[in-house]
Amino acid sequence: MTKTVHCAKLGYEAEALPNPPFPGEQGLRIQQNISKEAWQQWLRTQTMLINEYRLTPFEPKARQFLEAEREKFLFGDGSQPPEGYVPPKD
Repeated sequence: MTKTVHCAKLGYEAEALPNPPFPGEQGLRIQQNISKEAWQQWLRTQTMLINEYRLTPFEPKARQFLEAEREKFLFGDGSQPPEGYVPPKD
């Protein structure tokens, strides 16, 4: 049976992440409150932010920026795309 969670991002019951996305308290908080679908949305947004801002994810400033954006995206008002960002056409 698939576990579900009331997703803080989507606002409805959805499939839960099978494991925390990373170790520690934040990973556990995400697993308990964010659905697999919303996490996938975040991963796409994170990739866009890394590419648009030309971030190097292992640099402390970039990690702090991505952590703040992740918090806004998953638990807050959402992450804003960079000014002038045009999404790719499918």
